[in-house]
Amino acid sequence: MKILVLNCGSSSIKYKLYDMDDESVLAQGGVERIGLDEAFLKLTLPNGEKKIIKHDMPDHKEGVNFVFQTLLDPEIGAIKSLDEIDAVGHRIVQGGDLFEKSCLVDKSVEDGIESLCDLAPVHNAGHLKGIRAVDHLMPNVPQVTVFDNAFHSTMPAYSFLYAIPYEIYEKYHVRRYGFHGTSHRYVSHRVAEIMGKDIKDLKIITCHIGNGASVAAIKDGKVMDTSMGLTPLAGVMMGSRSGDIDASAVTYIMEKLGKKPQEMADYLNKESGMLGISGISSDMRDVENAANEGNERAKLALKMYSYRIKKYIGAYAAAMGGVDVIVWTAGVGENQINMRYETCDGLEFLGVKMDREKNNTRGEEAEISADDSRVKVYVVPTDEEIVIARDTMELVSK
Repeated sequence: MKILVLNCGSSSIKYKLYDMDDESVLAQGGVERIGLDEAFLKLTLPNGEKKIIKHDMPDHKEGVNFVFQTLLDPEIGAIKSLDEIDAVGHRIVQGGDLFEKSCLVDKSVEDGIESLCDLAPVHNAGHLKGIRAVDHLMPNVPQVTVFDNAFHSTMPAYSFLYAIPYEIYEKYHVRRYGFHGTSHRYVSHRVAEIMGKDIKDLKIITCHIGNGASVAAIKDGKVMDTSMGLTPLAGVMMGSRSGDIDASAVTYIMEKLGKKPQEMADYLNKESGMLGISGISSDMRDVENAANEGNERAKLALKMYSYRIKKYIGAYAAAMGGVDVIVWTAGVGENQINMRYETCDGLEFLGVKMDREKNNTRGEEAEISADDSRVKVYVVPTDEEIVIARDTMELVSK
């Protein structure tokens, strides 16, 4: 069975084509700048070479169509006919409390995703455009939606509710949903496999640390808590997002700077975090380089970053009554050696003991805690697309 996985944003489409017989990747790439000048598709060839193809793509329909054309290309494609694609799986950021598991797409699912656009206007609108483009171009091919917050749907009410009047939750569905769920799901199950344990016997803290970042507490295979909230803004400090902030500080800043609600949201999402504190960049590598050159604000940004992740690890260990394993994943978590060590340093009281030499690894599965560490610490590169492909195959096969 061949499955195409699509992740459609407001002006982009990322794709991977899998042969599910052995879960091999037949093709992968991404479209950028849909609806803008100089749109292009960037793909990775089987030999690892990158290729960029410029193409006018006024909308998602043409973007998806060009992905199909590229997959069919005699020289750089991977299939001879679109009939070889048995199903399409989509990543959906916000499923709200309507969708707690992956599902086959029908009109009610499309309507449900559309009804949640207020909670994720940019993301959900882009996902819908991708679904409808496939509807139009391949009307007989089944599609599956995999929701980013679904893995977090096991959170108890005392964990996901905000302490605001209950009718706001009932009427407007304002609550904590959490994100990066597909990644947290993959790495938590994968680390259990690596350890030779049943996930139901483990207390796991997963740290998905990239430009966007979230931490999750997973007990007996179910999420008890996660750091992101109604939107991906909450939780730990991120590349350009503030993370947790006093709500009254938000209204105070709005008043002082004369910002409207959307302007303030952009300020906290796009101008804050590592970028706002360092004044240099939202990219950890740039900030780390500046800190090594003696930049004090860069040093402060790095300290704040690690400290806030450490606080969540401590809190989640308390929430679960202990922790057996901590997992690092995503761009920063998989590659920033110093950040991992600084965050775990001081957690000896929990049973964490790091090994500097073992921690000197990037982008590969590895245990990075000392051999005698009671709490194990691992790096596990995430693979959200294979989770989507597996869910798609399972639902279509039924």
